[in-house]
Amino acid sequence: MMLRGIVLLLGMLAGLWSAPAFAWGAYGHRTVAAIAMENVSPRTRTRIGGLLRAERDLVTPACPVKSLEDASVWPDCIRGEGWRWAYTFPWHYQNIRVCAPFDIKANCANGSCVSAQIERNARLLADRRLPVGERLEALAFLVHLIGDLHQPLHVGENEDLGGNKVKADYGIAPGGNLHAIWDGAQAERAISSARPSLARRYSAAEKTRLATGTVEDWARESWQVSRDFLYPAAFGKLPCGKKEADKIVWTEAAIEQAIPIVDERVERAGLRLARMLDEALG
Repeated sequence: MMLRGIVLLLGMLAGLWSAPAFAWGAYGHRTVAAIAMENVSPRTRTRIGGLLRAERDLVTPACPVKSLEDASVWPDCIRGEGWRWAYTFPWHYQNIRVCAPFDIKANCANGSCVSAQIERNARLLADRRLPVGERLEALAFLVHLIGDLHQPLHVGENEDLGGNKVKADYGIAPGGNLHAIWDGAQAERAISSARPSLARRYSAAEKTRLATGTVEDWARESWQVSRDFLYPAAFGKLPCGKKEADKIVWTEAAIEQAIPIVDERVERAGLRLARMLDEALG
């Protein structure tokens, strides 16, 4: 029985590794949520606690939501019940071509994209006429999607599904694809090496510098990172007007150059999330 369990576990892990990536990994999302919780007002923190008590209303026992960090990964967890939640899958990204002018309305039919759903779920969260369970669902999506919007490959792409079609190695290690590297290994390297820790109380001056802008501004920033750094670092130059290489290596030099970029994207996501939560709940 133990051997059978190990085989099943390995099969599950293989499936997770080969599946298309849709978000910062759990470490990235939980860090964004932790930053937000450190920086919201006491009143907002109390009201988040009140919403979390409605967890049973979500009816997702396999995907618990007992903290804001749990809420940050809940929208990925529920993908396991596609029959129920498949309509939410396009909410995690918005493919805007890096080889064309930025257009916030691109690839967002009927509001089914990350930028539109951030604004929609912020509005749902703030509406106290709605059932608590519905507002908790909106809270989870808001926390998660703000993290997604700050992952550059959830916005800027080159007709390759945000790097999902680009096979890539992470330095000397197999990496799967470029998107998966940025979701996982690159984010974990940046967050874990940050000094001081990203999940901390930020000063008023830091918040003034980092927690700025509108949802469209945040999307444009991610698109610009993809256009100006990520794709040139992956391919040697921005691959416009020609076929991308079938496989690339995300080199050690690119890894090191990306660390401060990733850290700032995560910091901005957490502090902007805190601002939106205070506006909706505080």
